Amino acid sequence: MSPAFGKCWDPNGARYGIPTYPWRYAPDGMATRRQLRAMGLRPGGQEIQAQVMRHSRNHKSGVAVAFLYRVDCAKPVRRMTSRKWGALALAMLARRTCPACGLDAGYVIPSSLGMCIPCAYPEDVQAAA
Repeated sequence: MSPAFGKCWDPNGARYGIPTYPWRYAPDGMATRRQLRAMGLRPGGQEIQAQVMRHSRNHKSGVAVAFLYRVDCAKPVRRMTSRKWGALALAMLARRTCPACGLDAGYVIPSSLGMCIPCAYPEDVQAAA
């Protein structure tokens, strides 16, 4: 067993406090939040049951961790209500509306510009016309 694999193998939870497995070696019946969502489920208030770990250069600690939940204790995802759909539509409209000209740009306004492209670069729009 490689040393990297051995640091992630702790099925009793002695080292990290909860059972820990290497990436892709989680026991059957356990899933991450994303895997549960793909199955149409949510954790439903249950505590974290275990975790999977792997080495990662992208994380400051050098380790990527994903928490695992029991699939048999998971609950179905709540359905979107009409009010939630309406609130989501208004939020997306606000992200598309330019604060400078007040028009719906048809795309999400870039946060780096803070306004739609024609308002941010008026000289380019006039040159193209």
